[in-house]
Amino acid sequence: MGNWSLQQLLASLNDDIERRLENARECFGHPTTKGDASENVWLQLLQTYLPKRYSAEKAHVVDSNGVFSAQIDVVVFDRQYSPFIFNFEGQKIIPAESVYAVFEAKQDVDSDVVKYAQEKIASVRRLHRTSLPIPHAGGVYPPKSPIPILGGLLAFNSKWTPPLGTSLVEALGRCYSDCHLELGCIAAKGLFSFNQNTSTYEISTGGKPATAFLLELISRLQSKATVPMIDVQAYARWLSK
Repeated sequence: MGNWSLQQLLASLNDDIERRLENARECFGHPTTKGDASENVWLQLLQTYLPKRYSAEKAHVVDSNGVFSAQIDVVVFDRQYSPFIFNFEGQKIIPAESVYAVFEAKQDVDSDVVKYAQEKIASVRRLHRTSLPIPHAGGVYPPKSPIPILGGLLAFNSKWTPPLGTSLVEALGRCYSDCHLELGCIAAKGLFSFNQNTSTYEISTGGKPATAFLLELISRLQSKATVPMIDVQAYARWLSK
């Protein structure tokens, strides 16, 4: 029996993602088709490798006040405790309470793309989220505060030189409120992540960015525990309008 190599397995996963993103860029001429193909690469990565308590879809997010987000390329959300997802002709609508993370996916990164991603992520974070008390065997836990929603950016390449240098950090640093981006992957070049302890961006170039992103995302999702208990009746009131 041959020897297994964890290093080779993880490297192969990264190389497959990078190759598929490059093929999406080279094989499709229409910008929308090219963008859709790239988004699907990232979605399939997360749909395959995230723990099953999480789902990943392209979707709009809605709150119980009837406010909708912009369409988000990649939404990571809870499917263990969230009671519903609206799916009509391929258009998915997800309740705000179930969202863990949101990502914008693009071919290349520049300052305009970073700003656009920040605005898209902010449209989700500004939504209202309900939270109910949680019954348990010994009584009732008080309502849990909504968890911070992770926001990020996914791309194949960067228009900057160097790809993950000062220009990227300056663009990311222009927003530290609802539009803040904490995690991103430029598959052909590297990874960026925000360190809460030092309030600075950490840049990792080379290596296997797509695989590193996947593992970092899983780690950050683990640290967020579980989304709050959704108040379904807050949504049900729309049935009588």
